[in-house]
Amino acid sequence: MNETLKEAKIRSRMMPGALTITGFLGNDERPLAEIIAADEQELKRLHRSVEEITNRMKYFSNASFDVYNNTIVIDDTYEVHTDTNKGTLTCPYGHGGLYRKYVTTVTNRKNNLTVRWNAMDIHLIEAHHFFEGKGSPYRLEPEILVKAIFS
Repeated sequence: MNETLKEAKIRSRMMPGALTITGFLGNDERPLAEIIAADEQELKRLHRSVEEITNRMKYFSNASFDVYNNTIVIDDTYEVHTDTNKGTLTCPYGHGGLYRKYVTTVTNRKNNLTVRWNAMDIHLIEAHHFFEGKGSPYRLEPEILVKAIFS
């Protein structure tokens, strides 16, 4: 699969140093469309939609905002904590919008899985079905994410 000119521009904004220090791709050299298609296939296998996942991520982040920099336990299963930072992030896809800098951490007490995300991750998954490239320090593996937030 060859990348279009538009995808090449997006990819350049995803490289380390363009919008973030680490970038969004890790060591994944596949075209963006291929990365996204593989993750969409994984979601089908897991019987989960992008909408279900991002709604759940927003739920946990919003619940933890209410206890500002403290940990909250939800349903006796999920330990949720959000660290807030100054500043915003811009979407590498080049459309408008700024996304708050924060990191929400969810640990599932039943299976001991821990996942972390920020507002940009939610946006990238929700709007672009992009979980970041393999090897990216902020990649959210769909299977691990689903097991962590839905068990």
